[in-house]
Amino acid sequence: MKSVEKLKWLGTFFVLSGILLTNLNYYPMNIYLHGIGVIFWTLCGYLSKDKAILTNFGFQIPIFVFGIINFFLTK
Repeated sequence: MKSVEKLKWLGTFFVLSGILLTNLNYYPMNIYLHGIGVIFWTLCGYLSKDKAILTNFGFQIPIFVFGIINFFLTK
């Protein structure tokens, strides 16, 4: 299996884990896991030169950064 395929599956695992934790209301762990998956998928989009994947997941990175900052500022 190619390294990009491994990154995709690992990214998928983290994204789905983050979604599950969101539904179980485990905050902020949901943001951390989903964010890791987003980083993996963004890297896959970059390595495979897939602009749709790169755009979708690349724009999610700042959203997760804002969520993490918001978590620590509202404590």
